[in-house]
Amino acid sequence: MRYVDGYVLPVPKKNLKAYVRMARMGEKLWRKHGALDYKECVGDDLNTKWGTPFSRLIKLKPGETVVFSYIVFKSRAHRDRVNAKVMRELAKAGVGTEMPFEVKRMAYGGFKVSVGG
Repeated sequence: MRYVDGYVLPVPKKNLKAYVRMARMGEKLWRKHGALDYKECVGDDLNTKWGTPFSRLIKLKPGETVVFSYIVFKSRAHRDRVNAKVMRELAKAGVGTEMPFEVKRMAYGGFKVSVGG
């Protein structure tokens, strides 16, 4: 059964180019270690008329936008193996100390795919 890691995070618009550069490197790294798919999506239509908008969910500040991201794996066990390899490689390279967004405001979770396999 497929497994997905999902993220929603605030990114200052002034840091968006730096974030996209980081995300491109992330995609290469996760795919290198076996991720099936990797997407980074920048908010475009955030003023919804129903539900809770992502902007309210993460308490978006002026000058920020929302990034919605997900990585697809074969299973949860596969996710755990891939993420362990990625984290080791990042630690070895000394990457991850400075982020172009507030990590504390990022929402994250792992999900079992129930439809769309």
